[in-house]
Amino acid sequence: MKNSNSMVALIIVLIVIAVLLMVGPFFTVDEGEQAVVIRFGEIIREETAAGLKIKVPFIDNVEKYSKKILSWDGEPQRVQTKENQFIWVDVTARWRIVDPVKFYAAVTTVRRAVSRLDDIIDSVVRTTVADNFLHEAVRNSNIINEPKHIEIIPTEQAAVETGNEGVPQFTSEQVKQEPITKGRKQLSDAILQKVQRDLPDIGIEVIDVIFRQIRYSDDLTNAVYSRMIKDRNQIAQRYRSYGEGQKLNLLGQTEQEKLSILSKARAEAESIRGSADALAAQIYSRAYNTDPEFFQFWRAIESYRSTLPRFNKTLTTDMNYFNYLYNPSGTR
Repeated sequence: MKNSNSMVALIIVLIVIAVLLMVGPFFTVDEGEQAVVIRFGEIIREETAAGLKIKVPFIDNVEKYSKKILSWDGEPQRVQTKENQFIWVDVTARWRIVDPVKFYAAVTTVRRAVSRLDDIIDSVVRTTVADNFLHEAVRNSNIINEPKHIEIIPTEQAAVETGNEGVPQFTSEQVKQEPITKGRKQLSDAILQKVQRDLPDIGIEVIDVIFRQIRYSDDLTNAVYSRMIKDRNQIAQRYRSYGEGQKLNLLGQTEQEKLSILSKARAEAESIRGSADALAAQIYSRAYNTDPEFFQFWRAIESYRSTLPRFNKTLTTDMNYFNYLYNPSGTR
């Protein structure tokens, strides 16, 4: 009887041990994780090192949090700047849990922590942007005010076509912008300092707050586009004026070459005509000296052939011009 009771007790003990093992007195903390052990709503310890850990089954609860850097992404918000211009600001931040005990006591879950960051960062961003001018938020340096030079781009084709060294590269009129005293980077640093100051001690650390995107509102965008179009039109007009000047230059050169060619052609024609006239005169002279009477007769007949067909009527032939009509010797 005593042996049977011992056997039953042993079986009960083994069952209890098996149940405890099945429930799990062990838990693991992975690399990049940290945990807090809660018993009856009270934090009894924190586990920050990776490895196998022990808890009391049915009594202890374990909350695990990441040690890694987490991202916070805010919603784009329309913010008014100091000169009453509206811009859309989209901000992102990086944060991490540095004290899991305080984190659990203050917010418990990551979702609540993100909600707390939403309220604080959005408020600080709106206040900081509203206290500064537009150019402080959209620019990070004064490089836009550095002098620009109009450069000549030498191209072989341009030199052949225009006879010039190259085509000028026109730029828009340089307008002096308001110089910045802070810039976007300093605004980000200022926002980070204010967030760290206003954020209660809940066991988290905000590493940085960065402007992910800043864009103009619709009304301001239209004004910027209009100014850009105006600048492009001014540059296009400069190119047109330059092209018109090159056109007139080429037309002038062409006209000069044309006049030069015509002048040379006229001089050459006059020279050829003079030589031909001289040769014709020599031929006429030799012909006349060979047979003067026949030469006069032939000249008269050629003259009749060219002039008589144009006469509508002849009033008289009693003139020396018509002598060869009556006598081959040209006499009456």
